[in-house]
Amino acid sequence: MGQSTDPTGYMENSVSYSAIEDVQLLSWENAPKYCLQLTIPGGTVLLQAANSYLRDQWFHSLQWKKKIYKYKKVLSNPSRWEVVLKEIRTLVDMALTSPLQDDSINQAPLEIVSKLLSENTNLTTQEHENIIVAIAPLLENNHPPPDLCEFFCKHCRERPRSMVVIEVFTPVVQRILKHNMDFGKCPRLRLFTQEYILALNELNAGMEVVKKFIQSMHGPTGHCPHPRVLPNLVAVCLAAIYSCYEEFINSRDNSPSLKEIRNGCQQPCDRKPTLPLRLLHPSPDLVSQEATLSEARLKSVVVASSEIHVEVEHTSTAKPALTASAGNDSEPNLIDCLMVSPACSTMSIELGPQADRTLGCYVEILKLLSDYDDWRPSLASLLQPIPFPKEALAHEKFTKELKYVIQRFAEDPRQEVHSCLLSVRAGKDGWFQLYSPGGVACDDDGELFASMVHILMGSCYKTKKFLLSLAENKLGPCMLLALRGNQTMVEILCLMLEYNIIDNNDTQLQIISTLESTGVGKRMYEQLCDRQRELKELQRKGGPTRLTLPSKSTDADLARLLSSGSFGNLENLSLAFTNVTSACAEHLIKLPSLKQLNLWSTQFGDAGLRLLSEHLTMLQVLNLCETPVTDAGLLALSSMKSLCSLNMNSTKLSADTYEDLKAKLPNLKEVDVRYTEAW
Repeated sequence: MGQSTDPTGYMENSVSYSAIEDVQLLSWENAPKYCLQLTIPGGTVLLQAANSYLRDQWFHSLQWKKKIYKYKKVLSNPSRWEVVLKEIRTLVDMALTSPLQDDSINQAPLEIVSKLLSENTNLTTQEHENIIVAIAPLLENNHPPPDLCEFFCKHCRERPRSMVVIEVFTPVVQRILKHNMDFGKCPRLRLFTQEYILALNELNAGMEVVKKFIQSMHGPTGHCPHPRVLPNLVAVCLAAIYSCYEEFINSRDNSPSLKEIRNGCQQPCDRKPTLPLRLLHPSPDLVSQEATLSEARLKSVVVASSEIHVEVEHTSTAKPALTASAGNDSEPNLIDCLMVSPACSTMSIELGPQADRTLGCYVEILKLLSDYDDWRPSLASLLQPIPFPKEALAHEKFTKELKYVIQRFAEDPRQEVHSCLLSVRAGKDGWFQLYSPGGVACDDDGELFASMVHILMGSCYKTKKFLLSLAENKLGPCMLLALRGNQTMVEILCLMLEYNIIDNNDTQLQIISTLESTGVGKRMYEQLCDRQRELKELQRKGGPTRLTLPSKSTDADLARLLSSGSFGNLENLSLAFTNVTSACAEHLIKLPSLKQLNLWSTQFGDAGLRLLSEHLTMLQVLNLCETPVTDAGLLALSSMKSLCSLNMNSTKLSADTYEDLKAKLPNLKEVDVRYTEAW
C-alpha cells in the first residue's frame, strides 16, 4: 500500500498488498461509519473513509490488488497447463465483472498473460489457441500489450489458416485501425496488423478475403465514419512495402551504385555497375533518343542478396551521370537520383517469393483504397510526398502495379485529388514527373502522362507557369504525343504558341510542323491563326479608353463586343452588375492597355482571377466587391505588383490572406475589406 507523507505510530511502516489476508466492510450494529477492516499477520488494520462511496472504492481496489497478486504468483510458476488455462479464464472473468473503471483493470491481466507466454515458448499450437480464445473478451475494448502483439504476430505467421485469426484477431485489428492515433508510439500494433493482413492473404480466397476486410473497415455507406482507418491502413501499407526492400537496402553485398542512390548521390557512369535505373532522362528530341536506345548493345551483370536478385544492364559507351539541379544544394532531385542519360545503365529488381507476395498484397490494398471516392483525397495527400524507398521506384513491378492508383488520381475531377499529382513543394518531384515519358515509372507511350496533363489543364492549372514547366521539361514527349494525334497535347502546343511560351524560332517552327502533320492539329492550328489575327485587330491602337457594358450582359456579349473592333487603347473596363463569369477572363487578358477593371456584383470567380493575375500584371485598380472569389483565387493577386486599389468588400477573404496580400503588394494604397473576415 502507499506510504503516508507523515508516517507515525502504527502506520509508520507500510503494509504490503501481499500481507493482506482478508478485507471486510464493517457492518455490525454501532460499528464506526465508513470503515474497512484489513486482516494482516499479527493483527488488523481499521481504515475509515470520508463517505460510503470512497469506502467502497477502497474495498474493491484492495480486493483487486489482492487477487492480482495471487494470479501473478500462480501464473509465474505454471505446472499443469489445464490448470493455468482455468486460472486465466477466472482472471478474465474477474476483470470483466469488476465494478472498478480504470485502464489497468483490463491491461493488468493482459500483461500477466503476455509475460507468461514470453517465458514459456515451448507451448503447443493448441495451447496457444486456447490461451488466445480465453483472453479474447479482454481484447474487445483494449489494445494488446507489445509482448502479446509479438506472440500474435508469430501465430499469424505460423498458423495463418487458424480460425483464431478470423474469429479473435479480426475485431482486435478493427479496433486498432479505428482507434490508434500514432503507430510510432506502438510499432508492434502496426506489425501485428501487417501480419494479420498477410495471414488473410494466405487463405484460399486470398485477396478476396482482404478486400472484404477493407470493405468492412470502410462501412456500407459512401463515407467512412472512422477518420483514423485510412491513415492507419496507409501507414501499414507503407511499412510493409518498405520491409520488402529492407534486406536489400541493408545488405552489405548491395551494389555501391544503389547505395549511392539511397544516399542521394550520383557517380560517373564509368563505374560498373552504373547508376541503376531502367528509364531515361528526357531530351528535346525524344524520337532520336528512342532510336539511340533501340540500337544500344546491352549486356547483363547480376547482383544478388539472400532475398533479391538484381540484373543490371549497361551499354559499352559510358557517359557522365547527370548532376543534381542547380541551386538545390541541400538534397538532389528524386528524378535526378533515379535517372541518367540514355547511354547509362538500366536495372530490374526481382524480389524473393515471400517479399513478392507481401508487395503484391499491399499494393493491391492501395488500389482498393483508391477506389473509394471519400478516401481518395486523403490517400492522394498521403502519397503526394512519394513515401516509398528509391529502390521501390526503381522496381518495375512496383511502379507498374502502382500505376492504377495514380490513374485513379488522374481521373478524379476534384482539384484536391489531382493536384496531388504535382510535387509537394518547389524543387521536388511528384507523381507527374515519375510517370511522364522519360520518368522512372513510365512504361507506356505517354497515355497516363496525357491523362494527367488533361485533368490538370482542365482545372486551375491552365496557366503560363504550368505551360512553362511543360515547355522546359516535357516538350519532347508533348510533341511526340501530338504527332500521334493526342488531342490534349495538340491543345498544349497551341497554347504554348498562343501565350508565347516558346522563344526559340526553330522550336516554334518544329511545333508548327508537328501540328500540321495531323488532321486535328492542323485544324486547331488554323483556329489559332484566326484567333491571332483577331487578337492583332483587337490590340491595334485605337478605340475607346473607357468602356462600360450594360447590366445583364453575358460572356458571349463581351466576346462579341471585343471582336467588333480595335481596343488597343482601352484602359478602363466596367463589367459591374453584369452576368459575366470566369470564362470571360480569356478575353480580358488580350487587352494590352487595361489598367482598371470593375467586376462588382458579377459571377467572376477564382479560376478567372488566377488567369488575370498571370497576364494582366500591369492592372492598377480592381473591384471584386460582391463576387464569389475565395482565398484560393485572391492569393494569386500577389503577383500583380502594380495594384494600387483593391476592393474585396463582401467576399470570402480571410484575415490571413489579407495580411499576405498587404505584405506582397508594395504599391497597394486603397483597400476595402468591409464585411469580410478581415474587417
